[in-house]
Amino acid sequence: MKSRILVAVLGVPVLVWVVLWAPSIVMMIALCLLAGIGGMELQQCVSGVKRSELVGMSAITSVFTVEWYYDRPDAAALLFLLEGFLFFGYAIRKGCEVRFNQIMAGLFGGIAIGWSFSSFLRLEASGIHRGWLLLPFILSFACDTFAYFAGLTLGRHKLAPKVSPKKTVEGSIGGLAGNVVCGLLFAYVMDRWFSASINAVPMALLSLICGVVAQIGDLSFSLIKREFGIKDYGHLFLEHGGVLDRFDSVLFVAPTVEIALTFFSSVSFGLLN
Repeated sequence: MKSRILVAVLGVPVLVWVVLWAPSIVMMIALCLLAGIGGMELQQCVSGVKRSELVGMSAITSVFTVEWYYDRPDAAALLFLLEGFLFFGYAIRKGCEVRFNQIMAGLFGGIAIGWSFSSFLRLEASGIHRGWLLLPFILSFACDTFAYFAGLTLGRHKLAPKVSPKKTVEGSIGGLAGNVVCGLLFAYVMDRWFSASINAVPMALLSLICGVVAQIGDLSFSLIKREFGIKDYGHLFLEHGGVLDRFDSVLFVAPTVEIALTFFSSVSFGLLN
């Protein structure tokens, strides 16, 4: 708990500054770092080694995906094709030394992780208030925090014991409820201080959906850790683990928020008034 509080006290102000007030290029660099470390952590987990050509390639391609979306988003398909050629070409050159799961870890890191983190760049480019860029973090961290305390105090029934033995159904429900509360608080703050009028019902619905998505993201990366027999992906955030331990839910929630805002803005039952 002390570690969680320390990371929050140091990390939250930096996160808020980068998202709300830092120049766009600073945010892009921060996202590149997170994506690169995430891609590296995933390859290290799958390959079982800390340093290798594949680990370096996985980190670089993850960074490249975020930077590519910053400079030339319309050519993303070309980048993904090149990354596929890169990893399969490397595997062919190495013969049977490279396993298929290592190739897939590299491609998932380079394409999916980079694409998910670049959601923040696409949200900013859409012209909405930058306060919205905080929402994926809020709807990920709130779900995790409320689920943790609800499970700690009320947890009785295991949610997915073979994947994450400590998670409970009661904790999951607490996380969903907490997400709705925090989503509505976000709407109130945006309306009160940033003059962004937000409909409460769509926001509550989005918060609930993102709560489910956040838990799927958490369990998905836990499933990978369980398969390869590791406790944490890294130690960048002390007891929180690495990037993929701390931002596993964000990687699922950020694209969900991006898609939801695009959808709600195109229908009469809008998120924004």
